[in-house]
Amino acid sequence: QVQLVESGGGLVQAGGSLRLSCAASRRTSSRYVMGWFRQAPGKAREFVAAISWGGTSTSYADSVKGRFTISRDNAKNTVYLQMNSLKPEDTADYYCATSNSFAVEPGSYSYWGQGTQVTVSS
Repeated sequence: QVQLVESGGGLVQAGGSLRLSCAASRRTSSRYVMGWFRQAPGKAREFVAAISWGGTSTSYADSVKGRFTISRDNAKNTVYLQMNSLKPEDTADYYCATSNSFAVEPGSYSYWGQGTQVTVSS
């Protein structure tokens, strides 16, 4: 069983920055692919970014490319999402998740955190 806890969400003005963190339980294998997803009210959960277990490969949704950066510190069992130049359309609940493959589909991810809310005001 893997437990994931997100933090770092909040209210920020458009153009601002936030850094989300996702702390995994000590039993988590660092060989998991870690992903970030988001879900806005009334919308489906969508892929944001993913990072390989070694951190050498990353993938981003087109909507966040160039603004968001995913990283991980396996020694701390933590993955981060640095979000810059935030836009009102980035407003959503953000979730981290684990996968055994480098995937963008939510169904490929096994364990999920509870989510952290991000609100970007215009």
